[in-house]
Amino acid sequence: MKSLGRHILVEFHGCSAEILNDVPRIEHDMLEAATRSGATIINSVFHHFSPFGVSGVIVIQESHLAIHTWPEYRYAAVDLFTCGDSVNPWVSYESLKTAFEAEHGSAIELNRGQLELLEKINIDLGDMRDQATQKLMPPKQSRSVWFTDKDDNIALSIRHKGDRLFQEKSPYQLVEIYDTFKYGKMLTVDKMVMCSEKDETAYHEMIIHVPMLAHATATPGLKKALVIGGGDGGSVREILRHPQVESVTMVEIDEVVVRASRKFLPSLSSSLDDPKLNLIIGDGINYLEDAQDESFDFIVVDSSDPVGPSVGLFSAEFYKNVHRVLTPHGVIAAQSESPRFNQAAFVDLTGCLQNIFGPENIHTYLAFIQTYPTGMWSFTYGTKNGIHPVDALDPAGATEFTKKHDLQYYNPDVHRAAFCLPTFIQNLLAR
Repeated sequence: MKSLGRHILVEFHGCSAEILNDVPRIEHDMLEAATRSGATIINSVFHHFSPFGVSGVIVIQESHLAIHTWPEYRYAAVDLFTCGDSVNPWVSYESLKTAFEAEHGSAIELNRGQLELLEKINIDLGDMRDQATQKLMPPKQSRSVWFTDKDDNIALSIRHKGDRLFQEKSPYQLVEIYDTFKYGKMLTVDKMVMCSEKDETAYHEMIIHVPMLAHATATPGLKKALVIGGGDGGSVREILRHPQVESVTMVEIDEVVVRASRKFLPSLSSSLDDPKLNLIIGDGINYLEDAQDESFDFIVVDSSDPVGPSVGLFSAEFYKNVHRVLTPHGVIAAQSESPRFNQAAFVDLTGCLQNIFGPENIHTYLAFIQTYPTGMWSFTYGTKNGIHPVDALDPAGATEFTKKHDLQYYNPDVHRAAFCLPTFIQNLLAR
């Protein structure tokens, strides 16, 4: 051997853009390349780069493999550096070229630390060296792989265990489930966080129990419920805690979301087999267009963000049908986006609902959901009959309900406080 290390600078062209934007896939391929070359893996760190691409590094006992990708150009730059002669970096090169489906690859090898230019000295560490040698242990591999929910200006990253539990591209969207370190299993749709096991209660308890407990003493009660979306099952689970409910209809457009949730998120999906539930795999917009007037007491719009199949769930036409289908004593609850992350959608949806239901019948309230960008999320409560969501609350009954069902986020104090909006939100809605 004529050098201390081999350094290969690599460029891959004409790669699969989808692969180059997939963090777990890139990490897997880099780990595989390192393993095939004979390297000993120590650590891996990978994350999304804004707005597209993946950056990451595999630390090996013999040095490192690093990468940055540009999916929009179908291009990846890779750095392969190995010390000694036990690892062949060209094996990694060939492995990655195949994995990335590259049309063309180019590389240049540099010899680092050419021995004829170096002078070796003797270092005697004495007992310290002997003690250190006795304590040497095989390296333990660790992984640091991150899922990032982002727009052009704000991002939230959550560390997961590296390998996806579930991935399937349906006719509507990409559905994935990750196993995270902090929040348990996490459902994502088109690279956006939908829910996680550890903090989903904030979302589902607030979207359901705020309207239902505000109407708990009203006559007649909320007996027939309709959920648009909500394929993870969390909203249905919370609705069915209320004994007066006679039936729930859930219309979810994507059966893949339901199937993935049934298998990997049983704590959310446990009520999807309840005999009171009529589960329909179909388009909620079309369902409402065909529904009879005043046929549901409670309508929940548990949608994802206003992209892809959910765009129509943020339109005036959709909410006019919601108003028509709602009984005179009924109530609607909708997730209405983040006042910070999706400010335009939040303001537009609130204005749309005010125009249809009347400003006096529409009330915005907040919950704080750690796995959503900015943490602050909004819901909208609406009625035809003017029942106020705070004034109508029976605190004693709500307290009893909270304790009986061991709710983790909702309680009567949170219920009341949720409608106390920060000044910047008040100003947004007053425009």
